[in-house]
Amino acid sequence: MSQHVFWGSRSPLASLCGGALFIIASARLAYALIAAAALLWVYGLSALTARPCSRIIPGRGKSLILIFLASFMGGVYLLLLWFISPLTALEVFFLVSLIPLFCAGSGIFKRIESLDTGEALTRALSEAAVFGGLLILFALIREPLGFGSLSLPGGSLGIALLFSFEGGFAPVRLIASSAGALLLLGYGVGLYRYFRKANAPREDEL
Repeated sequence: MSQHVFWGSRSPLASLCGGALFIIASARLAYALIAAAALLWVYGLSALTARPCSRIIPGRGKSLILIFLASFMGGVYLLLLWFISPLTALEVFFLVSLIPLFCAGSGIFKRIESLDTGEALTRALSEAAVFGGLLILFALIREPLGFGSLSLPGGSLGIALLFSFEGGFAPVRLIASSAGALLLLGYGVGLYRYFRKANAPREDEL
């Protein structure tokens, strides 16, 4: 149960180690999509590199080396994004910079130590996909209700609006703020823990 990708104790909504990333990336669907792609990139390539090299990485300073590895993968992602859309890269620079820290702090490298390279890659991509999917889900709630719009990456301003409604209600726009994001995240975590208790016995029986 503790190792389950979604219901386990290390899942995104269980540990909340990426709370800041949730608040920032879910403000716009465009940001959430970029963050989800960055999560898959950083988690996947970091696991693909760290697992085969685990025998030659010294035990002393191993955590710093893994943080550097994840940060390097995040930097490569930003560089590729810069070539595609410089404005988008500038707009999401801080957001993408948080992802390597979240990757290293999530404990993914410890969880894949006993796995072979293929299983480690699958595990890392699965965890990244779960977190990225949650970001996109929250963004699909926050942006339409908070901004009255829906956006995609790209465009002359870094993001392109699919639609935009003017004159949204002030109470609804609270969801677009950090306080609204925390409120929405609190409701989400509450529902998650409720269903997690119901699903936990089923997982323990497997």
